[in-house]
Amino acid sequence: MADTFLPELLAPAGSPAALRAAIAAGADAVYFGGGSFNARMRAQNFTDEDVAESIRLCHAHGVKAYMTFNTLVTDRELPAFLEAAHKAYLAGVDALIVADLGAAEVLRLALPDLPLHASTQCSAHSVDGALALVERGFCRVVPARELPREEIARLVAESGTEIEVFIHGALCVSHSGQCLFSSLVGGRSGNRGACAQPCRLPDGNGAFPLSLKDLCLAREIPFFIEAGVHSLKIEGRLKSPDYVYRVVSVYRKLLDERRGATDREMAELAAAFSRSGFTDGYFKNSIGHHMMGVRSESDKQKARVQPPAEPTIPPVPLHIFFEMYAEKPIRLTVFDAKQQKNVTVTGDIPLTAQSAPMDAESVKKNLCRFGGTPYTAAEVTVSLDAGLMVPVSRLNALRRAALAALTEQKRADTPVAMPTLPTAQGARVTERSARFEIPAQITSAAMAYFPIRYLPLHAFDEKVANGVVIPPVIFGNEADGVLKSLQKARERGAKHALVGNVGHLALAVAAGLTPHGDFRLNIFNEVALAKALEQGFADVLLSPELSLPQIRDIGGHCDAIIYGRIPLMLLEKCAGKEVGNCDLCAAGKNQLTDRRGEKFPIVRLPVPEGNRHRNILYNSRPTAMSDRRRDLLGAGVTAGHYIFTVESPARVDAVIDAYRKGASLGDKVRRI
Repeated sequence: MADTFLPELLAPAGSPAALRAAIAAGADAVYFGGGSFNARMRAQNFTDEDVAESIRLCHAHGVKAYMTFNTLVTDRELPAFLEAAHKAYLAGVDALIVADLGAAEVLRLALPDLPLHASTQCSAHSVDGALALVERGFCRVVPARELPREEIARLVAESGTEIEVFIHGALCVSHSGQCLFSSLVGGRSGNRGACAQPCRLPDGNGAFPLSLKDLCLAREIPFFIEAGVHSLKIEGRLKSPDYVYRVVSVYRKLLDERRGATDREMAELAAAFSRSGFTDGYFKNSIGHHMMGVRSESDKQKARVQPPAEPTIPPVPLHIFFEMYAEKPIRLTVFDAKQQKNVTVTGDIPLTAQSAPMDAESVKKNLCRFGGTPYTAAEVTVSLDAGLMVPVSRLNALRRAALAALTEQKRADTPVAMPTLPTAQGARVTERSARFEIPAQITSAAMAYFPIRYLPLHAFDEKVANGVVIPPVIFGNEADGVLKSLQKARERGAKHALVGNVGHLALAVAAGLTPHGDFRLNIFNEVALAKALEQGFADVLLSPELSLPQIRDIGGHCDAIIYGRIPLMLLEKCAGKEVGNCDLCAAGKNQLTDRRGEKFPIVRLPVPEGNRHRNILYNSRPTAMSDRRRDLLGAGVTAGHYIFTVESPARVDAVIDAYRKGASLGDKVRRI
């Protein structure tokens, strides 16, 4: 096993100091964000000068540098997004981590040789999802953190692309990219880098039903090596340099020794940071209450008693060869044995010395002045003719040129322009559509008002519905069951499918259904919409985070949610059991009550394979635009999509009546 491929150890850096700590601890790569377009805007982050300096430092030590450009981007922000990415490109960044599929298309066209990694925000949780992202130009996929070990192994074996797996750090309780809680309730978008972490807050009873323990898979290192996972990622761009150094150091040792963590090493990791310990529940497919945890006083005390780490980065040793011969330009060769890289630069033709010719020792003294750089001299060889000299300033310039060439990225500093982009302008969606939780909600009024009526796949009833909502999460072992259910629904009269993941489009097409893009695709700009239509979607529901002017900017072939409780979280871990009991959960009567008394319904989402379920947590207040028809038309919304969850049949009819009349639905509603 000694010669087995080792995964890359990828460390977080929320500041230049944390980046240096990651290098000192032995990271193979680091990821960090600039001043915009990254999902951790609360971190210190990096200025343009920090970015360039940090990338040079990384490359000097043989460490790769990835930058996070992993937020959703509006049409009007795309030029600034491209400009920021171009700066990172010129600075020598090794790859960008991207979440917005429209922004990724801009980068693919404008900077085609810049590697793109698909953020976990892209919601890939199956081989089909990974393949769809590869088709969109990504060379690496960071899948959902909820995947069990069998699904991770399947992804590596069947996707044909690099797979990067989170192995340590904070866990979002919602599937990444599928959480709107902070945005729609608190006005701070997690998809835009400003998450307020409402999942870490107590509910109305003082409990913490949404707070998960931190992930720790330190005992599973042999699995990742054997499976061939390309990169192992540590979460923590909001953590201190001390945390980064301690955690990366442990994982460096485990990887080098190709083994799982001991009890003592697990305690070291917990002392760095934990929330009531750690969890490996998703990985082991052991999902339950034992996964819940908060940052306790005991956890904090363990961290306080730890002596501060003092990370130091040893300088990179260089082998230096200098030649100075009469009537020939001076020549300096620098060799970095660690990276097996050497460069040669030449300078002036030496002069005949009038009084003080240079000797080997004086040359060595000047060539070994590495102050302010990450280098030191391991060995210096000087070969010269007697009686010659060059100004010391020229020796210094030669040394600087050699070091610059050693880390040069050879990327031409040419202007970059916004490429010609695909457009989605054209006919607007004109058929109203609605999704319902149960068949009984589809009243005769609903039948008449909505040409397209969706039910969840597991609840499809051809008597009242003509469309199905494909489950938003489908692991590899669930795909066959979903396809069979879709085919049965098609045989019973279903015509439409609401598709919430790029990896599920093939299922809808294979079942013979017309695919419509759900809001879960996070379509935030016209480029993303155009690519979705090109991919095969008939039309798309835009992100609920968009404002009416932003919806107007996007153009045709799209629609918006204009009524209903919008799903705030997609949960792999049952939240219903945390706020109620299994009977209430099964009956669909569970709800989370926050500290203000707002009540958020929690609805079961059955899993096709196995005796378990996922949850959807809905907003406490419905979005309602019944009395804002003119505003909707001004944004180009001519049809509209409706979501009915806990409404009674009578309430469904009342909502329809309000929209027919342009009447208000009351004060406790959310507006677009």
